Amino acid sequence: MIAQPRLQSRPHLLFQSPFDRRRRALLVAAAAVAALGALPGWAVAASDGFRIGIIGAGRIGGTLAELWAKAGHELLISSRHPDELKPLAARLGTNVRVGTPREAASFGDVVLIAVPYGALPQLGRDYAGLMAGKVVLETGNPRPERDGPMATPALNRGTGLASAEYLPGVRLVRAFTSVPYLALRSEAHRSGERIGVPLAADDRDALAVAARLVEDAGFEPVPVGGLARARDFDVGSPVFGRALTARELRQALGLAPNL
Repeated sequence: MIAQPRLQSRPHLLFQSPFDRRRRALLVAAAAVAALGALPGWAVAASDGFRIGIIGAGRIGGTLAELWAKAGHELLISSRHPDELKPLAARLGTNVRVGTPREAASFGDVVLIAVPYGALPQLGRDYAGLMAGKVVLETGNPRPERDGPMATPALNRGTGLASAEYLPGVRLVRAFTSVPYLALRSEAHRSGERIGVPLAADDRDALAVAARLVEDAGFEPVPVGGLARARDFDVGSPVFGRALTARELRQALGLAPNL
């Protein structure tokens, strides 16, 4: 498990000046590079970019695909109707291809899952074996009105722990779950203090990879703790559905500020 005091004490995750922002980005990138020691060598493509499989290229998945393509990552975007994604892939460039969810699960040693939460149990049954040992960023939020009876126990337990049961064997990170997708589109790489993206994971190396991808998308990673702490930014929490700066997010979550 991630020791919460250590996560709170990392001074490089929030800086105010442009110089310190560059320094922070370098430190996050260095941590991610160190984490690559646990990934196969072919997980990293040209220019130190990741190979990322995206399962679900709707509002969240499609937005992150655009941001990560601009950052130089190699992507395979997928949905139940992959032909419908060809215009998006063509617009994003030659580093982006289209495939099925199964192909996306196989392609990336980093996988983004951005599907309605009610689809997660079946997705886990179908593809968890293909994603075993991989860093998986999972973005879904249980909503009883959409996802049915499975949503309420997932919320009661906390989505970090619930998602881990649906995706056995993966190196899970809850990420990009609480910031509205419109803010992901409009606030990426903004000047001044960046919007914070809370992260929860039990795997430090997976957390480092996720932090780099948050940075590459133009936001500020805010590690909250292990998967059990993901409930702190679940649906119904004070921070859910809000585009808060990293400083505001830490304050709202009761995390120690980084000075």
